[in-house]
Amino acid sequence: MPKRSRRLLRGTGLLCALVLGASACGGSDDDNSSRKPVGSGDLQAALKKGGTVTVWAWEPTLKQVEADFEKKYPKVDVKLVNAGTNNDQYKALQNAISAKKGVPDVAQIEYYALGQYALTESVTDLTPFGADKLGDSYSPGPWNSVKSGDGIYGLPMDSGPMALFYNKKVFDKYEIAVPTTWDEYVEAGRKLHEANPKAYITSDVGDAGLTTSLLWQAGSRPYEVDGTKVGIDFTDTGARKYTHTWQKLIDEKLVAPVVGWSDDWYKGLGDGTIATLPIGAWMPANFASGVKGAAGDWRVAPLPQWTKGAGASAENGGSSLALPALGKNKELAYAFIEYANSGDGVRTRIKGGAFPATTKDLKSKAFQDTEFPYFGGQKANKIFAESAANVPADWKYLPYQVYANSIFNDTVGKAYVSRTPLAKGIESWQEASVEYGTEQGFTVEK
Repeated sequence: MPKRSRRLLRGTGLLCALVLGASACGGSDDDNSSRKPVGSGDLQAALKKGGTVTVWAWEPTLKQVEADFEKKYPKVDVKLVNAGTNNDQYKALQNAISAKKGVPDVAQIEYYALGQYALTESVTDLTPFGADKLGDSYSPGPWNSVKSGDGIYGLPMDSGPMALFYNKKVFDKYEIAVPTTWDEYVEAGRKLHEANPKAYITSDVGDAGLTTSLLWQAGSRPYEVDGTKVGIDFTDTGARKYTHTWQKLIDEKLVAPVVGWSDDWYKGLGDGTIATLPIGAWMPANFASGVKGAAGDWRVAPLPQWTKGAGASAENGGSSLALPALGKNKELAYAFIEYANSGDGVRTRIKGGAFPATTKDLKSKAFQDTEFPYFGGQKANKIFAESAANVPADWKYLPYQVYANSIFNDTVGKAYVSRTPLAKGIESWQEASVEYGTEQGFTVEK
């Protein structure tokens, strides 16, 4: 964000009470943009001196990273705190920021939520630390997600390039070909449900993350963001492709009305009544831990395309590690996130099951040749890595996407429980998002 815009926000207090329920801006007393460059010598000096770094994160592989980092830098004490998952942590973080007390030095923030923290100056611009020189190290989707204006507000921790997970046992039983296009996906859903009325091609009761990912893949770009100027428009060709196709799945009752991550959802994945999942590459560990009984039944395929022969993909999920502006020990905090998300910590986290955002690791032979026993020995990382490379980097989230996602089921979700057309639900989502943004002081166009 340009320096002038940041000062304008600070001066007016604009946006300080937006979706996070904040009562005060989160910026530190010093202007991020005026920070002096911090070189590797400064970081090494800070590591040598030592101190404490408090990290709020729920990502499990950071536990080993914490231990390794402390072993390498014995004068540094990393306090890893699970303050809740996504929204729970965001609320706790914003409460700490508002109180200007207990703010961690490092916070895990998902890509879709990072923009609003950047806009309210609640996180530190990492450009003075040299983060802007790391762009070539990351795949395009995650890197684009940590940028805002001229600033870099986090280092990508993982990524979620999309793929199609499918139950091979079910597909083989009913002699259904693995779909390569979304039209074929609908046909596969029809064939499956006709063969077994208890089986569905997938489950969906309305998921903002899935919808935005499929819009992203379809070429839709509903959000434009330039500081406090926002555009919201779901009428482009990509959005029409999505609603036209997904409406068929809803109308023909081809998607199971099962909420994701529920007990029934895991049961459906295990017994084959939910036959596919279009989702991010971080899913394998969840299969292995949550659907143990179906080990060997599932495989991974490239995400179906909106146009036959195309190779477009999108991100689904993923997080960064950011430095809250009110956090302390900035040099130590940056040294930790650089280690965790760009240095040796990346390999540690991959071993723990994380899916990286670093191109070096995505392209490595060892990574791509990894066999997944759960998927019958399939080298699924080859598919995930290709997907990561095919994610267009021009997608933008709203600076209040957390709020927008929170009202998804009140708008788009009606298409799943009533005769409301999906396109009408999307239109309602747009109108509600425009109204909210305007109320919060954004200049919103539609």
